[in-house]
Amino acid sequence: MNNEVIEALRRGADEILVESELVKKLAEGRPLRIKAGFDPTAPDLHLGHTVLINKLKQFQDLGHEILFLIGDFTGMIGDPTGKNVTRKPLTREEVIENANSYQEQVFKILDPEKTQVMFNSSWMDAMSPADLVQLAAKHTVARMLERDDFSKRYKSGQPIAIHEFLYPLIQGYDSVVMKADVELGGTDQKFNLLVGRQLQEVYGQKPQVVLTMPILEGLDGVQKMSKSLNNYIGVADSANEMFGKIMSVSDELMWRYFELLSFRPISEIDQWQKQSQEGANPREFKVKLAQEIIERFHDKQAAEKALEDFEARFKRGAIPDDIQQFELIAAEGHYAIANLLKDSGLTASTSEAIRMIKQGALKIDGEKVSDTKLQISANTEQVYQLGKRKFAKVSIKS
Repeated sequence: MNNEVIEALRRGADEILVESELVKKLAEGRPLRIKAGFDPTAPDLHLGHTVLINKLKQFQDLGHEILFLIGDFTGMIGDPTGKNVTRKPLTREEVIENANSYQEQVFKILDPEKTQVMFNSSWMDAMSPADLVQLAAKHTVARMLERDDFSKRYKSGQPIAIHEFLYPLIQGYDSVVMKADVELGGTDQKFNLLVGRQLQEVYGQKPQVVLTMPILEGLDGVQKMSKSLNNYIGVADSANEMFGKIMSVSDELMWRYFELLSFRPISEIDQWQKQSQEGANPREFKVKLAQEIIERFHDKQAAEKALEDFEARFKRGAIPDDIQQFELIAAEGHYAIANLLKDSGLTASTSEAIRMIKQGALKIDGEKVSDTKLQISANTEQVYQLGKRKFAKVSIKS
């Protein structure tokens, strides 16, 4: 049984440090204390964040105790991981607002009755300046500079603020207070997670096992999923948005998403991948992935409706039920098409609009349009479609 458990926990993981220690902890037969920390730096989660939360659910389903740490104290420092500049700290109000949003979204995956939500401000606010100095004495500057981002900034002469050194120390100290048996984090958090191991030993505890999860690629299949890169699928996205975005990923990336986002047995996914390689249409498996994820964050009915809407839209050219409507004023009796696409939110700029039209991505009332200088007359109402998923009904008034 233990081998099966270890094999399941290895699924999708990048590293387990140290795996033999995890085997021993599991053999003790007690619920392990599984820690994962999240700084509420933004209010919305995307599927990239859920890679870690899915692994927490796996531990939870095995009967272990999930310690979901919201770093409301460390969030006000700002995690320097991967940053080549000092990160702007958040205010207490911003942190609290984002933390509330996090909990709401996270409990769409984790069982709230079996999850202990903790805030590191509850012990850090009670720490005196003398206590913080004593904590800082348990680590060295040399060890801090082993961290890749600190090392690069130091060598290039870029500033490193003293408070940034406190971040990994406090993250590690959280593990001491929480008596964590296992801590999960992204591959970019490896240094901080290992600081936790070191500090636990200093404080006389058995060191936590570190389990790192890979960073999920965004819809482009190249860069990590990120709101700033607009290659993300948001946990709060509508069912139709989720479905359309998942269906847009490449066939190759789909299997990566299955591995890190699906709760289906890996044997079943392997069988589907084999069928795909033997000639089955990858689209049918992509639909299964989309419906599973939508059901997780919405419900089964929403997943089925999203599939119906998707097939209606792209097989029969139907217009979605939730199409956005705009009313624009044509000051001179007509409206330039590039301006219309920008002002109705279909593109971010007129230059993007012109580029998309040249690429043949624009349809007006179902007809493809390639004239970048087209002028739309006043007193008309038409449906504008850009690419596969963007629609707007626009009324032009004089």
